[in-house]
Amino acid sequence: MLPRIVFMGSPEFALPTLRRLAKQYPVVGVVTQPDRPAGRGRSLRPPPVKSLAESLGLPLIQPERLRTPEAIAQLRAWAPDLIVVAAYGQILRPAVLELPAFGCLNVHASLLPRWRGAAPIQAAILNGDAETGVTIMRMDAGVDTGPILSQRATPILAEDTAGTLGERLAELGAELLLDTLPDYLSGRLLPQPQDESSATFAPMLTRADGALDFNKSVESLARQVRAFNPWPGTYFTWQGAPLKVLRAHAIPASDLQPGRLTIHEGLPAVEAQGGLLVLDEVQPAGRKALSGGDFLRGARSWKEG
Repeated sequence: MLPRIVFMGSPEFALPTLRRLAKQYPVVGVVTQPDRPAGRGRSLRPPPVKSLAESLGLPLIQPERLRTPEAIAQLRAWAPDLIVVAAYGQILRPAVLELPAFGCLNVHASLLPRWRGAAPIQAAILNGDAETGVTIMRMDAGVDTGPILSQRATPILAEDTAGTLGERLAELGAELLLDTLPDYLSGRLLPQPQDESSATFAPMLTRADGALDFNKSVESLARQVRAFNPWPGTYFTWQGAPLKVLRAHAIPASDLQPGRLTIHEGLPAVEAQGGLLVLDEVQPAGRKALSGGDFLRGARSWKEG
């Protein structure tokens, strides 16, 4: 008899897992975040998981806080044997963790114990990791500290952004979860504790984290641009306003003054430690994204700042 599963998730990353679960198991309920204001008009926008759940005809709740009596009552009414979590966005309290017989399994976008926390994909790129991956773990009361069921690795490509890597990891996580569930549910696969001595943490990001500091190495700045695309984005101040950097690459150079503006092969560039950060695509404040060359043609005062 197949287990009754409740799914908890919110962003795009969670969609492949929900889609595959719903094809093979009875998903008796979905929990996702409330609709939030978004875009210039600040109109309410549903989380991607809500849209998918509705299209699949799955029962859905969107509690502001999962610990409310109403949310707990609905979870109990669904009577899950297992809860599966993929980037839900809220801490699960003991009352939830202890509800299903098979516990709560999390699809986490790193090779735990490396990069516990809210931003593991960005952290892996930012720190120059050669590979990352996904982990299926049984959740406990800590933040990504629970025992591990399975892991699968993938290389980080030189051109990967958090967006492209996140898409691959989302599919990899869904695939790994479905490969892991049969042995876990039958008792053949037992969770193994994490090595606490190897743990690293990837805290939640804010827009302020996207500020580019040209006193840092140019290679780390190029990684920052890729790691923070699409969120939270990278930028620096030009002519009193933020200039977003959407794509950039590093060129080794010498005789530099960090922060000085220059031009490299027809593209805007900024001097940093060890080289030039060449701006391939930018977005001036209040305008659409432009290639570096198009931006430069309209920014006659670029080298003067």
